[in-house]
Amino acid sequence: MPALDATDARLLLALSEDPRATVLALSQQLGLARNTVQARLGRLESSGALDPFERRVRPEALGYRLGAYVTVQVVQRSLADVGDALAAIPEVLEVIGLSGVADLLVQVVAVDADDLWRITEQVLAIPGVQRTDTNLALRRFVDHRMTPLLERAAGSLPVTDAD
Repeated sequence: MPALDATDARLLLALSEDPRATVLALSQQLGLARNTVQARLGRLESSGALDPFERRVRPEALGYRLGAYVTVQVVQRSLADVGDALAAIPEVLEVIGLSGVADLLVQVVAVDADDLWRITEQVLAIPGVQRTDTNLALRRFVDHRMTPLLERAAGSLPVTDAD
């Protein structure tokens, strides 16, 4: 994935503020040619710099009010197969490979505690899974965000000593 420049960051900030903005509106707002904006958006989409739209849908809106993070220890030869099996479970939102004791961090959602039990039983039943540990998500303190990083990349947020 190519690194974003300040113009890309400004474009993404503008889209973040108004996701429904047209190419023409973005070009006027940013002072760029319409073809430039169109080409950059195309490059950002094709390079994978933009997540799919589904990332914006909250599980709570679909009735999944309980969130959890499940760490999974896996027989190493089975890592790819376990990943494929986890992808087949609809309530699995994301799977991340880890270093350390646990091999995978699995973000899941459930309707309630009984549903979470069912999902964790499905995970444990996957061949190659050795052990799981489930942690309930009680409260979200910081939503997934990119704006501070985009502002920095666009040159509108200074790098501080703490950075």
